[in-house]
Amino acid sequence: MRYLIFLFSFLLIQSEALSQNLIVDEIIGNVGAEIILLSDVEEQYSYFKTQDPNLTEDAKCDILESVIAQKLIIHQAKVDSVDITTAEVDQQLELRLNSILSQMNGDENLFEETYGATVAEMKERYRADQREQILSEKMQRRLINEVVITPSEVKEFYNSFPTDSLPYLSAEVEVSEIVMKPKINPVEMEKSLTKLTDIRRQIVEEGASFEEMAKKYSMDGSAAGGGDLGFSNRGNMVQEFEAVAYGLKAGEISDIVETEFGLHLIQLIERRGNRIHSRHILIRPEITYEDIELTKNAMDSIRTLIELDSMSFEYAHAKHSEESAQSYHYGGRIRNPNNGTTIFQTSDLPSDIYFAIENLEVGLLSEPIEYKDFRGDVMFRIIRLDSSTRPHKVNLDEDYNKIQQFAKENKKNEYLAEWIEERYANTLIQISSKYDYCPNTSKWEQ
Repeated sequence: MRYLIFLFSFLLIQSEALSQNLIVDEIIGNVGAEIILLSDVEEQYSYFKTQDPNLTEDAKCDILESVIAQKLIIHQAKVDSVDITTAEVDQQLELRLNSILSQMNGDENLFEETYGATVAEMKERYRADQREQILSEKMQRRLINEVVITPSEVKEFYNSFPTDSLPYLSAEVEVSEIVMKPKINPVEMEKSLTKLTDIRRQIVEEGASFEEMAKKYSMDGSAAGGGDLGFSNRGNMVQEFEAVAYGLKAGEISDIVETEFGLHLIQLIERRGNRIHSRHILIRPEITYEDIELTKNAMDSIRTLIELDSMSFEYAHAKHSEESAQSYHYGGRIRNPNNGTTIFQTSDLPSDIYFAIENLEVGLLSEPIEYKDFRGDVMFRIIRLDSSTRPHKVNLDEDYNKIQQFAKENKKNEYLAEWIEERYANTLIQISSKYDYCPNTSKWEQ
């Protein structure tokens, strides 16, 4: 388990290295043909030290052991000719660097100021590290994908715990939803179109400042910054917005563009390859009380049809639910952001859903619930209770799938640890004498 903890930490530190100064390096060992650098240990130690100021120098032994394990995996991956393409490396580097850039509002000058190198230079600097990380991940997946778990092993894993140490599980539920958004009526849409058309006229014909008009009229968080959206990569914006924005020339102002957010006026500020810097003015048509009532009545009708078996929940979801809702892509199943599964402890549920299902039996539907999405838009949803368990001590009858998952992960961990132990004896490992104080030195250099 210690190997796995530090292997995982090693992968995290590789990304943290982008934001650290380089250490003056030296070779401190090798695993087969793979060299170990002083920075491989020191960068991780520095990072862990920031998390725990009481960390002692002895921790470097555990870090070194994790680096050796990592190098063993990379060495074997090369022996086994695990394949990696340049495109895979480029894609991961782009993701990491773009993540950093996004925190800087896409400002490449600030990036260069902070790291002392351009984005392109950083990409080349960490190309070899990224390649090794992908190689390691692929090799680990190849190894643990061989692991299967049988029902008897699940039972054995469960029985390995003393009865009095088995944990209690909280009440858990799985829920699905049908989501509907009130439709904008033609009168309100026309009002917004007229308003934005006049704003565009003032900018294009009368020379009004786009930024000042955005500050005055835009109905989103970018208004304070004059509508500035910063730099964005292709694929990061909604399709309708992006299709127009990428077709503009620097300084050019678009016609009115409609998206799920409302009506936009877009100005391109700058383009750098596949990245654009733009600003916009957003006008959101008003949803009236009548629009809200129409949607609520429509959802009531859908609920009645499902309860009368005149329409299945699945058909109603596919036909009527909003595609912008995250649950739409999972057949209506709501996923728990805390664990990535469809299982919620009742304490983790949004309060409106909790109270809607509190007295429901499995398979039944809630009344339509009004709520606001992350943009503040009024929405409605019907909730179906798919499964429910009471608080109980974990057991094979009710929790087999969970126990199976834990048993399989445990078996994978043991398999990988055993695989690494075997490779110690079959691989030439040499470590600098400065680490002779570490307790596992004799094992490393058999």
